[in-house]
Amino acid sequence: YIYQYHRGRWPHGNKKDFYALADMVEIQLGQGAQASAPQTTKADQIDEEFRHVFGLEKGEDAVIASRLDGLESAADLKHLVSRLKEETGGVPISYKFAASHYLEDEIELAVEAGIDVIVIDGAEAGTHAGQPLLEDAFGLPTMHALVRAADYLEEKGVRDKVSIIASGGLFSPEHFLKAMALGADAVYIGTAAVMAMIHTQIVESSPFEPPTQLALYSGRLKDELDIDLAVKSLTNYLNSCVAEMVLGVVAMGKEALTAVDKSDLCALTPAAADISGVELAYHRKNTAAFPFREQPADIKEEVLIPH
Repeated sequence: YIYQYHRGRWPHGNKKDFYALADMVEIQLGQGAQASAPQTTKADQIDEEFRHVFGLEKGEDAVIASRLDGLESAADLKHLVSRLKEETGGVPISYKFAASHYLEDEIELAVEAGIDVIVIDGAEAGTHAGQPLLEDAFGLPTMHALVRAADYLEEKGVRDKVSIIASGGLFSPEHFLKAMALGADAVYIGTAAVMAMIHTQIVESSPFEPPTQLALYSGRLKDELDIDLAVKSLTNYLNSCVAEMVLGVVAMGKEALTAVDKSDLCALTPAAADISGVELAYHRKNTAAFPFREQPADIKEEVLIPH
């Protein structure tokens, strides 16, 4: 599992006992729909179980600060990355931040600190507590940020050493495949996973309550959620997404999900072409590298590897 090394200031946050067992540790400096703004959950919204898990005293608020505790400089980030790698036995360390116009500067600091994975959270990302101003007017869109990040890592000659995870507004197989073609090694989903979990149980809330009342911590119908069925629904959604992505790759004559790139895309508008660096759909494609001119591909769907 991935442990998020977060900005929460509660007593049970960022304990070595938790992150030492992780397969990856993610340093969370912000998120797309909320930037790195602070957030407070008031004590009167916290029940006994919440307080116990977080280590909060009765009447104590749960506070997420703007900054990670003890992180004030690039040197501090480098020290944190080194410490986490030592304490976890060398698992990958990722760096999640809200995509902004300072994106390349942030990535440069991360690379210098020894980060293994860059997590770019675009402005389309969802959140449970962001203010409308931050949700609507802050941050770069996911596609813009992803392309800039991939280009920058390539320019610096470290693209083969630093992985990219794209996040923010992605919810369908075609979104995931396009993100990989534009440079992502993997994608995150959040809201899509929640909706997948509850989609077969919406009848429990309709017609008078929104379906999110089944999933939210403060939801009036959260006790009606069938957790086992939710797990099955999410599993089906994820398996379906992978199966459709594999089918798409087969349709393009390729043998692995990792084989997709910008040459598999075309843009419908000049703006999209300029942003993404792919060819326009209404110009003839440069077919010098057309893969079937010399030897037809012999692709067997049953042996295609979705890696």
